[in-house]
Amino acid sequence: MFCGVNDIYCVFTGSLRNLPTLIKQYGLSKGVNEAMFIVEAYRTLRDRSPYPAHQVLKDLDGSFGFVIYDDKARTAFAALGADEVVKLYWGIAANGSLMISDDVNLVKASCAKSFAPFPTGCMFHSERGLMSFEHPMHKMKAMPRVDSEGVMCGSNFKVDALSKINSIPRVGSEANWATWGQQA
Repeated sequence: MFCGVNDIYCVFTGSLRNLPTLIKQYGLSKGVNEAMFIVEAYRTLRDRSPYPAHQVLKDLDGSFGFVIYDDKARTAFAALGADEVVKLYWGIAANGSLMISDDVNLVKASCAKSFAPFPTGCMFHSERGLMSFEHPMHKMKAMPRVDSEGVMCGSNFKVDALSKINSIPRVGSEANWATWGQQA
């Protein structure tokens, strides 16, 4: 499915089992399809949401993959469901641009050996990078991808269960939060 609203463009593949519930939750009309919903959820997140993107994506129940391009902000946002039914592939094209598609042959032809499967349960934002929406407190780890000839051809990304992303410390109010996030 394809949808474009106010310079935000979305390509959606798959389906959301809880779309009627999400439509009610966001106050949208009944005729909204998955691509339209994703654009509205993205606009809500971008413009006024107090919730992080990973929290919204965790609420999506189904097999899905999507790519959003926000022409005003000149950013791309993509996500792939965790159930491994829908497949997306990504890579760097010859001109240096990012390419994301569900057609592996198209990505392979455009990106030569610098392509890989898009990691399941993850989201990518062109300004913030790749993160897992299933495990948002863990960093992503690049695992070299080697072809049948033994040549490195990109990376597969996995959640690094041993690493944590810094968050607000869970201590009493006497702690000095002014130093949180600073490197010692």
